[in-house]
Amino acid sequence: MSAATTRSRTPDRLCAEAVDLARTAAEEAAAPGVVGEHVSAVSEGDRVVTHFFECKEFGYRGWRWAVTVARASRAKIVTLDEAVLLPGPDALLAPEWVPWSERLRPGDMGPGDLLPTESDDLRLEPGFTGEDAPPPNSPVSEEMAELVEAEYAESTDDIDVTAVPPADLPLAPARGSISAVAEELGMRRARVLSRYGLHIAADRWDENFGAKTAMAQAAPATCVSCAFLMPIAGSLRQAFGVCANEFSPADGRMVSLAYGCGGHSEAAVMPKPPKPAVPVLDEMRADPFPLRPAPDSGSVPTDAVSADADLGHS
Repeated sequence: MSAATTRSRTPDRLCAEAVDLARTAAEEAAAPGVVGEHVSAVSEGDRVVTHFFECKEFGYRGWRWAVTVARASRAKIVTLDEAVLLPGPDALLAPEWVPWSERLRPGDMGPGDLLPTESDDLRLEPGFTGEDAPPPNSPVSEEMAELVEAEYAESTDDIDVTAVPPADLPLAPARGSISAVAEELGMRRARVLSRYGLHIAADRWDENFGAKTAMAQAAPATCVSCAFLMPIAGSLRQAFGVCANEFSPADGRMVSLAYGCGGHSEAAVMPKPPKPAVPVLDEMRADPFPLRPAPDSGSVPTDAVSADADLGHS
């Protein structure tokens, strides 16, 4: 370790003793009564020391006033460099700044809010460009017309198929019909969902209403056999649909075909407990009951029965 490094890590004596100068500077920069006790002094270099003081201001828990003092070489007067408020090791800090596009969550948008998408959004890919020019390999494109005309010029003169060059023949409808057809078919969109956009949407739907949810684990059957499932169009129809059961927790939501709930259309109906039969009372007939048991009935021993006992034995 060099001598310069040792000197830089050891606080300068005069700068370390200038606590009153540092406190005065901190009190001038701060509001009255918010500068607390002296915490520590850290060497910033040769004859440069930073003094830390507690901050008693509300809302700045763990922050410290940092006052840096220094002196010139061979000088005995300590001067002030700066006084700032810095966070300490256990300071209360604001969360790291996140762009608004990443802070936005589902449900945050309200009426009148606009959410512009970036030009390079990975969830989207080019759709209908809006241009009416046919592709280069189209029969009515300029490139193909020039090629046909060149081949016609090189052909023999005895083969006269038409009176005009093939490039001038109306091989296809005039330009402008592409936009009309695209708009009629509902395909006139500048951008459409990309494969990545479909995948992240499917993952999000499967996480909320998929086979791994607690509701699906306790369901009697999956949505693929439920009458309330409304199929969707597109490539995701083999894995998702829309729930149309108003009593289901997924009503109006996109659900996985492996999802399920207690509102399944074919759920078993709980059987009702059987009712006991109504007792039958016959009041029109008298049932005789003997007061003395028969000797051969075996219910009471014969020697224990008294001859003059009218109501049995005791």
